[in-house]
Amino acid sequence: MLIRGLNTIVLCVAFAMIATPAERLAPTPPMGWNSWDAYGLTITEEQFRENARVLTGLKSYGWNYAVVDEGWYFKDPDAKPEARQSSWDSNGRLIPDTVRYPSSAKGAGFKPLADWTHSQGLKFGIHIVRGIPKEVVGENLPVANSSFHASDVGDTSDTCPWDNGNYGVRDNPAGQAYYDSMISLYAGWGLDFLKVDCIADHPYKSAEIRMIASAIRKAHHPIVLSLSPGPTNLSHAAEVAEYSEMWRIADDIWDGWTFPGQQFPNGILSAFDNLAKWAKFARPGNWPDADMLPWGSLTPHPGWGPPRQSRITQDEQRTQFTLWAISRSPLILGANLTKLDDFTRSLIANREVIAIDQTAVASAEIPGDPADSAHLRVWSATTGGPQPKRYVAVFNLQDSKLQKDVAWPSGLAGSAHAAYEIWTQRNVPSATALRVEIPPHGCALFRIE
Repeated sequence: MLIRGLNTIVLCVAFAMIATPAERLAPTPPMGWNSWDAYGLTITEEQFRENARVLTGLKSYGWNYAVVDEGWYFKDPDAKPEARQSSWDSNGRLIPDTVRYPSSAKGAGFKPLADWTHSQGLKFGIHIVRGIPKEVVGENLPVANSSFHASDVGDTSDTCPWDNGNYGVRDNPAGQAYYDSMISLYAGWGLDFLKVDCIADHPYKSAEIRMIASAIRKAHHPIVLSLSPGPTNLSHAAEVAEYSEMWRIADDIWDGWTFPGQQFPNGILSAFDNLAKWAKFARPGNWPDADMLPWGSLTPHPGWGPPRQSRITQDEQRTQFTLWAISRSPLILGANLTKLDDFTRSLIANREVIAIDQTAVASAEIPGDPADSAHLRVWSATTGGPQPKRYVAVFNLQDSKLQKDVAWPSGLAGSAHAAYEIWTQRNVPSATALRVEIPPHGCALFRIE
C-alpha cells in the first residue's frame, strides 16, 4: 500500500496553532473513569469511593477524573422511567439522593464527596441531562438569585427524545438565570468536570450549550465541559470548540466490533471514520471524544445490556486503545475498577501509549489506496518536546489475519528505517517498508527509531 504523505498532519498542526487562551482547561485529552458502563443509573456513594480508590493507584499514569454518570439524583433508579423520582432543592436544582449518597445530607450536596475525591489526588465530575425537571416547572419553584420562576424557564414543547424527565430551557434571561444558579451550586461543591447530555446531537442545542458555558465562566471555578451524545455534526465544530473542552463524535460505543442491523449502539469499527474526519480539530483545550472504553467487568448494572465481562477481545481492546491514543481522544475507562483484570490493567498502565495520547502535537490517518480502506487503516502521530518521536499505527479491520508491506509515511519514504513495536516489545530491523502480520481486528504500533 502506498502512503501518500502527511498533508493531513500538517493541517492538524496549523489548526493547533490557532490562538488559545493560556488559561484554557484540558491542555491534554482528559483521562479518567466514568460510572456508566458498569453501574448505569444505580451507582452509590460507597461504590464510587471503591472505584476511586482503585483509580488513585492509576493516577501516576494520568487517569485522574472520577465521574458519577446519570441518575445520582434518583431516589429509585431501578424504577421504570415514568416512575422515577428525582431530588432537587428549593430552587429546582438537582441534588444527590441522600439515601444513596449519605454524605450529601443536610444540604451538603456533593461537596463532601468532591472533597474526599480531591483528597485522593483525583478530580470530581458529574453527569446531567440538559434542561429543568418537569416537576420543578409544575411547582413553579423560584430561580435562585433572580426574580424568575421555573415557568419562565421551562420550554414545555421541548423534551429529550430518549430521556423525557426534563423540559428544555428557554433561550431567555430566565433560562440563563437557571443555568447560572445550577452551575453556581455545583461549582460550590468543587466540581471539576460536567458532562451534559442530550445536547450535542439528537438534538443539537446551540443555545443551551452557550448558556451552560456562560454559567461556568460566571462561576469563576474551572470546570471541564463535556458535551454528549454524538455524533456531533462537523458543521458545529467551531461552536463546540468555543464553548466546551470535549464533545462526543459518536453515539454510545459498547463492547463489540460491530452491531449489525442495529442503529444503536456503535462498535469499535465505526470509530475509524469518525476519528479520521475529526482529527484536524483536536488541539489543546478542544478534544473530539470517541466515547468511553467499555472494558473489563461491566457489572453490576451496566448502562446498556446485561451484566457481563466485556465482549471485546484482547486484540480489539489493544486496537481501541491504540486508535483512541494516536487520534488524541479523551481516555475514559468504563470498567468496574474493583474487578479490574490483569490484561486491562496492563493496557492502562502502558506509559508509552498514554504518552502518545497526551503529548502528540500532530496526528492523522494516512491516506492510502481506497481499495484497502475496508480492511486496513494507518495512522501517524508526532510528539512534541525537545526530542519528538514519530509513531505509526497499522490496523487490521478484517476478520482474518493481515500480512502486508506498508510503505513509510511521507518524510520517511525512500530510505530504510528501523522501528520498535510497542505491543509485542520487539525491534524491527531497518527496511524500506514495514512488514506487518496482524491478527483479525488487531493492530501494530511502531515507534520509528
